[in-house]
Formats: sequence, C-alpha cells, structure tokens
Amino acid sequence: MDTENSLSAWLELGPDHYVLETEGSLLNTGLVVGSELAMVIDTGCGPRQGREILAAVREKTQLPLVVVNTHAHYDHFFGNAVFADDGVTEFWAHANCAATIEKDGDLQRRFVATNEPEMAAGEGDAVEIVVPNAIVRDQPVLVDLGGITATLFYLGRAHTDGDLLVGTNSTLFVGDLVEQGAHPSFEDSYPEEWADVLRHISALRHRYEHLVPGHGKPASDEFVKTMANTMSTAVRQATQSIRDMPADATKAIPVLPYGPEQSRWFIKRLQETQAEGRAAGGSLASADFGPEKTGFYPS
Repeated sequence: MDTENSLSAWLELGPDHYVLETEGSLLNTGLVVGSELAMVIDTGCGPRQGREILAAVREKTQLPLVVVNTHAHYDHFFGNAVFADDGVTEFWAHANCAATIEKDGDLQRRFVATNEPEMAAGEGDAVEIVVPNAIVRDQPVLVDLGGITATLFYLGRAHTDGDLLVGTNSTLFVGDLVEQGAHPSFEDSYPEEWADVLRHISALRHRYEHLVPGHGKPASDEFVKTMANTMSTAVRQATQSIRDMPADATKAIPVLPYGPEQSRWFIKRLQETQAEGRAAGGSLASADFGPEKTGFYPS
C-alpha cells in the first residue's frame, strides 16, 4: 500500500464523532454519524484514497452520506467521485470553493501523478471532478443528521477564499485554517485576514470539546492562539520589510517563522492582497520569486 495514501485507525472524539488520518500527508477526514445521515468531511486526493476512506466509513456506518469539502485544494475533494458512485448526491462547500473547483479542478490533477496516476491522467473509474452542489454563502447552514445538527459556516478569507468550518455540539472541524505538523501553506491565502479568522476560531473554541485541523492531531486553544499571534507578527514584520526594501522584499525571509519557500509565498500573497485592498489601485513593488511553483499544491 502506498505510504502516502495509507490510513490510520479511526480516532473516536466522542459519541458519533470520528477522525481518520492518512499516514503520509496527515490529512484528516471527519465523520459525524447521526440517526438518519452521516457526514463525511473531506474525501482525499483521488479514487485510490477515496475508496480507502469510503471503506473505512462503511465500517462505521451504512447510513446515507453527505459530503463536505472544506476548501478547494485537491487532497480535500479529489475523492468526491468515489462517494458520488456510492450514491452521495449532496456535496457541501462554500460558494467560492465550489467556483474554484469548477474553474481550476482539472489544473490540480498534475499534483497527484505519483500517488493517484488515474486521477492525474483523468482516465479510469471515479476520476471526474465532482463540483459541490450544496452551497454555503455568508450565512450559516444547519444540516440535520438525525439527533445531531452540523453547522456549516464561513468566517472569511484565510487559507483560501472559501474555507468552510463544520461545528457540532462537541467538535469543530476547521480544514486547513489550522494545521499541525507543517508550516501553513500561503499560495492562495489572505495572510492578514487569516490571522483574524484564527482569532475568531480561538474565541469560539470554548464551545467545542475538540478542534480538528485539516492535517495533524486535534489542536488545543493554545495552539490556535499561537498560530494567530505568529501570523500577525509575521504580517507586521513582512509589511515593514516591504516598506523598507520595496525593490527586494525577499530580504524579509530570514525574519519570518515559516521557512524559505512558504515565507516567499507569504510575502508574495501579502503584497498582492495589500495591493488589492488599496482604494487608489496602487501596488507595492513585486519581489522576484523566480519561476511559478510547479510542485506540491497547497493542502
């Protein structure tokens, strides 16, 4: 079995709440089981992993399923077609996520060539891009699973422009808004707004016994606060460096806490998003980041 795609055992978070982790990427798939429906949160990076996730889900429940995609990065939605083949008709996502999957889903196939060659080639069973059809916008949506209500809600742009959270009476699934075991991925992020969203999550944390990130182990409130404070500090440091050295903003990289590659993306996205926010339409000078990223797409 491919190490990247192999699965851990289910971690039981409490009655009818579970999380399944892939061994390589540490991707978390959530499962909430009601009396009438079960909700699967994120479906993996292609049909191979999607089938493993579905098989694990079916060990827990034979109920009809609904699916949530927390955001539009391939490892969270490329398994959708497997679930569609199993009879799932309801795929939830934020409107921006659904639009990105429809527009750019095929472009992400190249990132799974090693572990999901059929998905990469678009050839074989369950390789279609299944675009979410149950849409959340600015207002929360309640999904009744029978005895358990899942609240799907959006706190604004952050890791992407369409990050969806799923909350129940005991557990908050936050996708890649929070990530354990690796630096955050900034390639299509909104760093300033992301720090604000993390503070909002921290303020909500007391409502939930468990917080499940998109990757890694369940997170404490202290972890979320630290991530928010670190990102806010990085925004201030990078903004000052951009002002002081607009011709070469990459000189800010050594002072940032994210490692060279993600620091470059952090600066690039900070420049882009700050420029977008300028009422007069002015822009900061662009740093030289070299060729566009062609490797692993942000999770």
